[in-house]
Amino acid sequence: MSGQRITRERFADATVAVVAGAITVLAAVADDRAGPVDWALIAAGSLALAAHRTAPRAVLAITTACLLADVIHAGPASSLAVPVVGAVHTAARTGHRGTAAAAAGVFLAGYVTVGSATSDVVREALLLAGWFLCAVVTGLADRNWQAYLRQTEQRALEAERTREEAALRRAGEERLRIARELHDSLTHSISIVKLQAGVAVHLARKRGEDVPPALLAIQEASGEAMRELRATLEVLRTDEPTGTPALLVERARAAGLAVDLTVSGDERPLAATVDRAMYRIVQEALTNAARHAGPAKVSVQLTYGESDLTIRVEDDGTADPSRPPTAGIGLTGMRERVTALGGTLEAAPRAEGGFAVRARLPLGEAG
Repeated sequence: MSGQRITRERFADATVAVVAGAITVLAAVADDRAGPVDWALIAAGSLALAAHRTAPRAVLAITTACLLADVIHAGPASSLAVPVVGAVHTAARTGHRGTAAAAAGVFLAGYVTVGSATSDVVREALLLAGWFLCAVVTGLADRNWQAYLRQTEQRALEAERTREEAALRRAGEERLRIARELHDSLTHSISIVKLQAGVAVHLARKRGEDVPPALLAIQEASGEAMRELRATLEVLRTDEPTGTPALLVERARAAGLAVDLTVSGDERPLAATVDRAMYRIVQEALTNAARHAGPAKVSVQLTYGESDLTIRVEDDGTADPSRPPTAGIGLTGMRERVTALGGTLEAAPRAEGGFAVRARLPLGEAG
């Protein structure tokens, strides 16, 4: 929270306390409550509202006790309820609905009892009950509105993150498409040029002829072009993960997802392609769980076997077992990665609820 916002809130709290105190003091003067005990109780009960944001229950208790004590000391006066109404509102807004109702009930009971339940006192008590009811209702409404604003902001952030992920995924797919096209066209053509230049150089030397410098230049240039093209294709194909599954789990936890990670078997370095596929499968499964599972618990299990790696990501969310999953871009990408490595992938709702992704990747030699 910024210092400027804290200053504004403190100023607002002080203003609330001063306004409530002023109203109560003016009403007390009109009711001829001029004793030092009255002033002390009114001041304590009103000024306590300055801390209503940070300690709502304590403020409610102090305000109710002080103003009820003044009612007992000098008799009923509906104006004394103003600070209590403010404290009840804050307590309801901060989630202490029961405490707010109890304080209002205690104040009203004391008010009626001290006033000997005369018709005027009962009428005033009913009016005060209406004030307290309004305070509770408006406090709860304010609480719900703030919760709605937080949810709206969270949904906006989630939508922005989803758009960024989709853009990155599309960019990666475009890089792979360009890499495939370059590989299928240029690589083949340059290889033919290099091969033919090499054959020509070999035949010239075999016959004892001088090799034309242009032919040697073509052979060298084509070889250099092949090396540069391979480097370019490697850059285009690069899809290196930016961490480990453990880091993904930590990020998911930081985002509010309940995730457990279990690693079993002989954990060891993996081939780059297998390591990349494992990372992306866990990443996509956690992303889908955060997006679709609701407030769920997620389990990530990595099992290292002798010849394969098994990945299981399961949640207990809201997926319906009777409805098959839609093959979106993420799920399709996972399946393509696994298939390219000769593995298997299963992604479907669980019978007991939630969703499960299970992948088996053959282990290649680390490199």
